[in-house]
Amino acid sequence: MSEIEQHSDYLISARLPIRISCRTISGWPVVLSLWYLYRNGLIYCATKESARIVTYLKNEPRCAFEIAGDLPPYCGIRGQARAAVVPELGAEILEALLIRYVGNSDNKLAKQLLKEAEKEVALVLDPINCHSWDFSKRMQTVLPDMIGLARKECP
Repeated sequence: MSEIEQHSDYLISARLPIRISCRTISGWPVVLSLWYLYRNGLIYCATKESARIVTYLKNEPRCAFEIAGDLPPYCGIRGQARAAVVPELGAEILEALLIRYVGNSDNKLAKQLLKEAEKEVALVLDPINCHSWDFSKRMQTVLPDMIGLARKECP
C-alpha cells in the first residue's frame, strides 16, 4: 500500500481545500487552494484551462501539496507530487467536486460553474511521497475542548 493510500479515509472524508505549491514561469514559488477529490491513489482538481496554474504545471509538473485545517490541534497530510493537466476530465471532475463540496450540482454556484464546464481541465496529482502529522496529544493540555472536535478531522 502506498503512503497516500494509507491516508485514504482522511482524504475521502476531509472537506478541506488542497494547497498546491508550484513554480511560476519566473521561477518563484506560488501556493494556491483548490477543491480536491481523491480516487485510487490520485488527487484530482479542476480549474479553467486559462488559469495560470495550468501553465505552471505544464512547464514544471513537480509540485507540493498540503491538506490540513486551519484550527488546532493542527493535523493533516502533505507531500510532493507530479501533476498532469488532463482536459478531457475537466467537466467530470468539476461536477464531482461540486457534489463533494456543495452537496449537489443543482444550485446557483454549480449551474454558474457548469455553464462553462467545457473550459475546465483536470489537474491530476500523482503523489511521490507524503506524510501526516497530528499534534492532538501535544496540544491536549492547552486546548482540551478543541481537541475533541478537531480529532475527527485528523489523519
